[in-house]
Amino acid sequence: MLTIDEFRRTFTEDSPPVTTPVLAALWWAGRGDWDRAHRGVQDIESVEAAWVHAHLHRQEGDLDNARYWYQRADRAMSEDSLDAEWRQIAAALLAQEAEQGR
Repeated sequence: MLTIDEFRRTFTEDSPPVTTPVLAALWWAGRGDWDRAHRGVQDIESVEAAWVHAHLHRQEGDLDNARYWYQRADRAMSEDSLDAEWRQIAAALLAQEAEQGR
């Protein structure tokens, strides 16, 4: 399983080192490509995609839209820093990917 720090070190690569589209979208967000990250999750119907989608709209400053997506993710809007929330999402999705890879 990739650690968050290992995951972040791959930001210099041309493509994400992960298999799930939701985690790939989070990777693009971490690299600062909001549009690509948003395109990666906007049509996926899962709580994980909704969580990433919520984070992206929070990052954008569109808090009403973020609240909608947090609700879809069955989560309260984060009050943590954007970086702390990104790390929380990354940890959860990396663990999930590792579990599915077993």
